[in-house]
Amino acid sequence: MNGLLQRSITDHLPVDIIYLSAAQKLSQRTLLIKEIDGSTVRAYCLLRKEMRTFRLENILSAMPKKQDEYPLH
Repeated sequence: MNGLLQRSITDHLPVDIIYLSAAQKLSQRTLLIKEIDGSTVRAYCLLRKEMRTFRLENILSAMPKKQDEYPLH
């Protein structure tokens, strides 16, 4: 999964994740990863429309966003 998140930074491509919050709630997010620092990920969350910090251990799955679902222009 780290490789996918790193590639998201390099290629500026969005990633879909399933995330478990500290309150034990699941959510699906689309992120533009900006930084991975140890056990945290800083990313722009397209759901919340703001920069957010995610705990790496709470990202349950990650998949590259299909390009036809995310127009770049």
